Amino acid sequence: MNLTQFRFETDADGIATATWDMPGRSMNVITPEVMAELAQIVETVASDPAVKGCVIASGKEAFSGGADLAMLQRLGDEYRTLAGEKGEDEAMRFFFEESRRLSLIYRRLETCGKPFAAAVHGLCLGGAFELALACHYRVLSSDETTRVGLPEILVGLFPGAGGTQRMPRLMQTGDALQLLFKGSQTKAQMAKAMGLAHEAAPREEIVEKAKAWIKAGGSPVAPWDQPKFKAPSGKVYSPAGMMIWPPANAIYRRETHDNYPAAKAILQSVYEGLQLPMDAALRVESRYFAKILRSREAAMMIRSLFLSKGELEKGARRPKSVPPTKLGTVGIVGAGFMGAGIAYVTANAGMEVVLLDRDMEAAEKGKAHSQKLLTDQVNKGRTTSARRAEVLGRITPSADYADLAPCDLVIEAVFEDPKVKDEVIRKIEGAIRPDCILASNTSTLPISGLAKSSGRPDEFIGIHFFSPVDKMLLVEIILGKRTGDAALAAALDYVRAIRKTPIVVNDSRGFFANRCVTAYILEGHLMLGEGVPPAMIENLAKMAGMPVGPLSLNDEVGIDLALRVLRATEAQIGPEAINPIQREILLAMVEKEDRLGRKNAKGFYDYPEKGRGPKRLWPGLSALQPKTLDPDSIDQREIEDRFLVAQALEAARTVEEGVVTDPREADVGSILGFGFAPFTGGALSYIDGMGAKAFVKKAKALEAKHGPRFKPGKLLLDMAEKGETFYGRAAEKRAA
Repeated sequence: MNLTQFRFETDADGIATATWDMPGRSMNVITPEVMAELAQIVETVASDPAVKGCVIASGKEAFSGGADLAMLQRLGDEYRTLAGEKGEDEAMRFFFEESRRLSLIYRRLETCGKPFAAAVHGLCLGGAFELALACHYRVLSSDETTRVGLPEILVGLFPGAGGTQRMPRLMQTGDALQLLFKGSQTKAQMAKAMGLAHEAAPREEIVEKAKAWIKAGGSPVAPWDQPKFKAPSGKVYSPAGMMIWPPANAIYRRETHDNYPAAKAILQSVYEGLQLPMDAALRVESRYFAKILRSREAAMMIRSLFLSKGELEKGARRPKSVPPTKLGTVGIVGAGFMGAGIAYVTANAGMEVVLLDRDMEAAEKGKAHSQKLLTDQVNKGRTTSARRAEVLGRITPSADYADLAPCDLVIEAVFEDPKVKDEVIRKIEGAIRPDCILASNTSTLPISGLAKSSGRPDEFIGIHFFSPVDKMLLVEIILGKRTGDAALAAALDYVRAIRKTPIVVNDSRGFFANRCVTAYILEGHLMLGEGVPPAMIENLAKMAGMPVGPLSLNDEVGIDLALRVLRATEAQIGPEAINPIQREILLAMVEKEDRLGRKNAKGFYDYPEKGRGPKRLWPGLSALQPKTLDPDSIDQREIEDRFLVAQALEAARTVEEGVVTDPREADVGSILGFGFAPFTGGALSYIDGMGAKAFVKKAKALEAKHGPRFKPGKLLLDMAEKGETFYGRAAEKRAA
């Protein structure tokens, strides 16, 4: 065999080891070359009498992250090209056979007559875990880093190489469906308890234990290929089966609102497959996989949540002329909730942190936030006491600006008030080194204005975190008018170090994310003023694809903050910049009712003490509505459209104004930052997917009924006339 992706060796006992170790890559991924070599290995093992069986292991720190999704995207491109050249039928035959190629290789491995065992350490996800499931025996490393799972649903796909068939034959159907729907990752011991693995052992022993199983006469026949096999949950059409499928269908509809074709395909594939022999079941899975792989939702989600996200994380916007930034110590000024969260993610990434506030008590309180987060992880078994002590040891509380002297980067995270920030920025500048980058964590205040407080505006930049910092993946980097490449490079290097996803935007009030979020929350407030029942507002927003309703989101960010931002906008731009209906609602909530949101357990929702029970919409909301509409008279589709179109229009305005210069950043930012309907691929992909002409028509219909906030801008009108897309325009710009 001529192998480059694998190493193949046979020991004195006749047991082969295929070590997956792709050259030039930090992690193994499934590519056409990998599939071809794996097929060779299977045939060699099957045909060579001297080989008793084979262990598949990895030469990397992780086993594999799964398939190269760019490969799947190229397969879709080939399908469209072939459809144009030879017709739809020929293209579909090609697409179906190519999309099931991996599934057929795994099935050949499973039925070749020789035992295969997987020795897994580190991440083993997607198609790689499907490879492990096809092996007759699985030994997982008991190391904390080992995780297995099928996360395809998170990028609009579903497992297409046997995952939907083998998993429900190894464990209870309900549990398998839950793992498939959530795309969750499972540790070694839990995987063993679930029946997904046979052994968990120290890393250095997994290959030998896999070999020992083969040497002891391990069976080359999978359980489902044995004549008397019975699925763990019994037959689909049985009393036990009927306890699973009606609730599963209800849960699917509740969680997806039919917005995610891949989730429906999982349900159908498992349901139909469990009624068939394995080969027929795998063919059913392959048909659903081919269908989903061709869907618009999968194409958009793969592009935004895998390809674009990966490109941005690897530095697509980083100035290439600037050398890597050395970030040994980072200063955080302001130890409140946001500053404390930034200190935690920074220390957790291995950097030293100086956490500064007006006095030591406040600074220590900020450090205590990290103590709590880490203790919760220790209690849940997600980290160790030693690791907690190590991270906390990197955080130094302080009340003395002189302690910022050794910092390579300082982030101010004080109260969102220009005067307060001006004073703090000046104090920071008096203490830091000349080559230290200074950043502001502001959510609304223009960076160019704050940079006036700095004597070095070229080394001043915005780094906007989202709350809660430890959970939110997005960081918005804001360029002021005079921000230089060194500051941008340092900010991007820092965001990469803390393992978050950056988007780079130009300066404006609200930047990108908050402008879109503001449009979403405004729509909820106006619907409340129109008399739409509050529960209907919230539920239809979720049916449109948003993770939470606008009223719930406003509670999270703070109703008093929304009022403060509205007043600041009115003071700086004028009364025409705000909506009087929203103003009255916010004034009534904050000043008359003292309902500030989750922070004081009273907002649009009532929050039970210490999380005892679910939150419930505040009954007093009806008093804020001058009238109440009959729910049956409300056009539900129009409500859903209003939520998405309002945000997409604002995203398009940021492009027209030059705030956003790359559609990848708008799409990734809209999904990770505020949960814009992920199945659309993001705010701009929502427009591109519909077509600018159709989107403009929809926006104009809403404008005629609901006012000028739905008026499409000149850019969208031009795109509609010329048949352009945001991504097409960006590609032309790059080519020029």
